[in-house]
Amino acid sequence: MLPATTDVLVIGAGPTGLVVAATLAAHGIGVTVVDDQAAGDNTSRAAVVHARTLEVLEGIDVSGRLTPLGIHAPRFTIRDRDRTLVPVEFDRLPTRYPYTLMISQAVTERILLERLVELGGHVARPYRLESLVQDAGGVTARMSGGAVVTAKYLVGADGMRSTVREQAGIAFEGKEYRESFSLADVRLTGGVPDDEVVLFFSPAGLVVVAPLPDGSHRIVSTVDEAPEHPDVAFVQGLLDGRGPKRERAVVNEVVWGSRFRVHHRVARTFRAGRVLLAGDAAHVHSPAGGQGMNTGIQDAVALAEALLIALKGDQGALDRYADARRPVALQVATFAGLLSRMANVDRRLRPVRNVVLGTLARVPAFRRRLAWRLSGLVYR
Repeated sequence: MLPATTDVLVIGAGPTGLVVAATLAAHGIGVTVVDDQAAGDNTSRAAVVHARTLEVLEGIDVSGRLTPLGIHAPRFTIRDRDRTLVPVEFDRLPTRYPYTLMISQAVTERILLERLVELGGHVARPYRLESLVQDAGGVTARMSGGAVVTAKYLVGADGMRSTVREQAGIAFEGKEYRESFSLADVRLTGGVPDDEVVLFFSPAGLVVVAPLPDGSHRIVSTVDEAPEHPDVAFVQGLLDGRGPKRERAVVNEVVWGSRFRVHHRVARTFRAGRVLLAGDAAHVHSPAGGQGMNTGIQDAVALAEALLIALKGDQGALDRYADARRPVALQVATFAGLLSRMANVDRRLRPVRNVVLGTLARVPAFRRRLAWRLSGLVYR
């Protein structure tokens, strides 16, 4: 059963929604979380938790639970097949987490949900938002099945196709990428590291190879038309055509696979009265650099902190949230798009790109700046 009233109603129980709810619950705020899925999703696109995200998750006592469960990858490398173009080192960053934490989003969500439950919260399922109206005193949300909840504030953390954003009349500005993306978790042997994330550039497009704690590797690649369920032969073809040549990476099994298309879009505003947006409901972009879920979690902490202030009477905190986080989303989307464009540059320009990147990579300040941006520490 849903309560008739609540302080904050969160639509969506992915990482962003769970972090908003847990942060509020930790401060004794009445928060209700609903999700339209009957159970949490057991598959995921995200597999990277960056340093800044681990820093902000300390506030709800989650970082220490996540870090033992993942691979600590101290290095991110951009390569053109076997040639290293840009090595990015995280191990000298001024943080308690000088690495990229490789961990499935499904595990991250499980830990976040467990923490929310410890704090007295839960996720009500399956409830789908049908409509919302707001006035000076609050937001009234009508759910599938006829349930009605009135909240002082409503948070849209319901993904790229956000009903909250649509109902609030907020434009989602941008466009769809031409390519589709193939995603697969595979078991392989051969020429890829088990403690490093590698972004391979090639004339055929990009492929990201990242290790996961269970011994598998996450493969993400741009293709013209990705199959719904990539098989061993398909993934092997991607790695043969784009990955290492000196020592072939051999795919032995596809554990799970999917496809998706990516949009490059940012909401025109993150606030419409008492309705707030965060995560994919507010911004989506290329997966290059692994920034999506991380930016959403950082949104969530900033929004929860703003809501705590607003609930005490300072509505300006919500404008400050929107004004601060939207420029971050624009920067992240631009950076992810730049990585994708560099990977997919015309083959005639590939030698020029490699020379430019190789020259820049010899400059310590350039590598350091990349490490700060990828880790999210630049947004402190």
